[in-house]
Amino acid sequence: MDIIRGTTVDGPGFRTAIYMAGCSHACPGCQNPQSWDFNAGHTMTLEEIMEIVREEDFDVTLTGGDPLCNPEATETLTRAIKESGYGIWLYTGFTLEEIEADDKLKKAIKNVDTIVEGPYVESLRDPDLPFRGSSNQRIIHLR
Repeated sequence: MDIIRGTTVDGPGFRTAIYMAGCSHACPGCQNPQSWDFNAGHTMTLEEIMEIVREEDFDVTLTGGDPLCNPEATETLTRAIKESGYGIWLYTGFTLEEIEADDKLKKAIKNVDTIVEGPYVESLRDPDLPFRGSSNQRIIHLR
């Protein structure tokens, strides 16, 4: 996972963005196709990630790739982030309906405050939409 500090693109306000490697959606026109590779980036321990999160002291955005393509790691990470008192946004190519139909995906988002969900659809691209790339994607506040 790579961490970008102080970004304002992936959710409201200043945020610590954690880019997780791996995505099986392969959306045409994706802004980050290099993140599709599950072996991309560099491995970090949970404590290394949490040290940066605490140091930056911003709410957190998980993006990628797609964090839900590795639901067990995402669940572990979101639990630690939430227990440390930070808000969490998560970007995924899965729809809420797909997440709700899969126990592993549901468990992975149980600590997440907001998801931006749905695949990027290039023909529906809208640069004026806040926090998402195409009009089919929804911002869903879970808590």
